[in-house]
Amino acid sequence: MAITVNLDALLDKAYEDKPLTEILDAPVDALQGVSPGDAEKLKAAFNIKTVRDLGTNKYFRAAVTLLDLETTAR
Repeated sequence: MAITVNLDALLDKAYEDKPLTEILDAPVDALQGVSPGDAEKLKAAFNIKTVRDLGTNKYFRAAVTLLDLETTAR
């Protein structure tokens, strides 16, 4: 079954029509609201260069897991 998702609200215009793999391999400033300066800081602090790196970073994943636990514990 094919699933269609509109990611326009999450991405800069240049990435709205790109395939998911290309978005994941794009620089983090492809995400709406992340500036090139923010991307440089993520790279310097956590060696995060791509959207995929951000999504798989152990610290960010830990934070999401903790939030999910809080939500399900209510």
